[in-house]
Amino acid sequence: MSTTTLPARETAWTLLCEYTQSESLRKHALGVEAVMRAYARHYGEDEARWAMVGMLHDFDYERYPSMEDHPRKGSEILQALGYPDDIRYAILCHAPFLGYERKSRMDKAILAVDELVGFVTAVAMVQPSKRVADVKVSSVKKKLKDKAFARSVNRDDIYLGMADLGLELDAHIAFTLQAMTAVAEELGL
Repeated sequence: MSTTTLPARETAWTLLCEYTQSESLRKHALGVEAVMRAYARHYGEDEARWAMVGMLHDFDYERYPSMEDHPRKGSEILQALGYPDDIRYAILCHAPFLGYERKSRMDKAILAVDELVGFVTAVAMVQPSKRVADVKVSSVKKKLKDKAFARSVNRDDIYLGMADLGLELDAHIAFTLQAMTAVAEELGL
């Protein structure tokens, strides 16, 4: 596989499943994939590339959860498997502590999308219906202010990614909710 050839989605899914046993992490990957694909479509970018970044951004997290390893180890694994450089670079960009400059829209979008998908999932799970379709933008905004709610979600990453892309909070949340609702059955939401 050359550095520009994109592997098939099924190949990436198999890799994700090999490294990720947790159903919730797999569903997170599918959620981020869906929102990244939707943003690629919105910006007129390569949907398959953006979706692959979304799917694989945390594939190594279960095995290498420390800040020293994740997502560096994943990038090394992807490089050894011949995944394109831009995919690996964008995945590295979802971890601002690594210090990579977010150059492309794809690099910026993964940062804006990753934590928000996790947060929206948490908000959906406290809805009586547990359905993402029933989550309102106002509910997400209210919960974002509550530091005790889903405290493991890095809100700064959401805001930093949004600023990079020039997105407003309400629009970003609404867009994310719409993209996640489109794959709600797959996400169990």
